[in-house]
Amino acid sequence: MKKTLESYMDDPDIISEPMPLREIHAIRLMIHDETKDMTPEERTSRVSAESSALLRQHGIRLKTVEATP
Repeated sequence: MKKTLESYMDDPDIISEPMPLREIHAIRLMIHDETKDMTPEERTSRVSAESSALLRQHGIRLKTVEATP
């Protein structure tokens, strides 16, 4: 079962932090749990896909270059 952001917000390690910082830490914990078993290639692919979707959604066009091996 996938944990919700609210369940991460109740993490005892971050519960005493101010709300904005607690929310950032909860998001970081959630991303870590979602990606901890991924290979570096899988993580790179995920970040690339999510970044491209975000740029498209907001109509942002960036110059791209091919990565060199």
